[in-house]
Amino acid sequence: MQKKLIGLFVCVLLLLALSACGEKSQQDVTDALSAKIEEMSGYKADAKMTLNTGKDAQVYDVEIWHNKPMYYRVNLKNTKKDQSQMILRNDEGVFVLTPALNKSFRFQSDWPQNSSQAYLYESLVQDIVQDQEAEFRTTEKHYIFKTKTNYQNSTMLPKQEITVNKKDLTPVSVKIMDTDDKVLIQVEFSKVKLDSKFDKGAFDTKRNMTGAKIDVPTLAANKSKAFSVLYPKDLPKGVKLAEEKKINTENGERVVLMYEGKKSFTLVQEKAQVAETATATLTAGEPFDLGFTVGALTDKTLSWSYDGVDFMIASENLTTEEFSEVARSVQSQIGK
Repeated sequence: MQKKLIGLFVCVLLLLALSACGEKSQQDVTDALSAKIEEMSGYKADAKMTLNTGKDAQVYDVEIWHNKPMYYRVNLKNTKKDQSQMILRNDEGVFVLTPALNKSFRFQSDWPQNSSQAYLYESLVQDIVQDQEAEFRTTEKHYIFKTKTNYQNSTMLPKQEITVNKKDLTPVSVKIMDTDDKVLIQVEFSKVKLDSKFDKGAFDTKRNMTGAKIDVPTLAANKSKAFSVLYPKDLPKGVKLAEEKKINTENGERVVLMYEGKKSFTLVQEKAQVAETATATLTAGEPFDLGFTVGALTDKTLSWSYDGVDFMIASENLTTEEFSEVARSVQSQIGK
């Protein structure tokens, strides 16, 4: 009897040991993710991105293509707003296409290497690998990492929770949080296909602009139609609206809002003009992901187009995070 009990105890210990061996450690999973990124030739993915940064949640469909080493195509579409943009990287550079305006802007940029990108698989893996203090847990089907971020406005969005599939290590979801752990941006992947094949013109700028305009027709030119002036809700401490000017131009009305204080800035907005012919304009600065749209950031300006209106913030002393905070809060304010 005693021998049977001892034998049973040994079997239980062996089963426990085998079970423990079967569960991968944080380093095992991190190493496997790095190897996956290194081995793959590229991928296609579909995702839904939800922004909780304004009064109402905004939802975008995101289609991501990546072909190694440096070809990218990210198509972001807000179906309710009929708002669409595409980020392209090819041999000619980095482009941001806005089909509704028949416009594309070309950047001399290292995008996407210069910051985290919530919808790019390899960017998420890089954030996991680089954070030596990343938290790790497992569920029945998923590995979950909580890491620091490297976003362009990482002071406002310092943390993220990245969930990957245990079976094939593909991304499942990303939750980007503020300092109070409130989820401001969430990306949910519905399909990820690794080692996808692409035809020769898949990342061509002209071809993609033509295709995008079919999905989102250009805005009808209507110079007489007025637009609602938007005012930022979140201002740096001590900053107040000092003056508002309305200037008539050949393309319609331009509104200039001047804010004074230690962090003074000027906000300009006017009705966006649809380009007669699609041409790529070389733009200074870097592509800047505001969530609701992709703008252009320099040392002293942040410009973007949204819902048929062009915006620009100019300042000598706003930080990147402050530019972003003001811009995001503009979108939640309709009228004054």
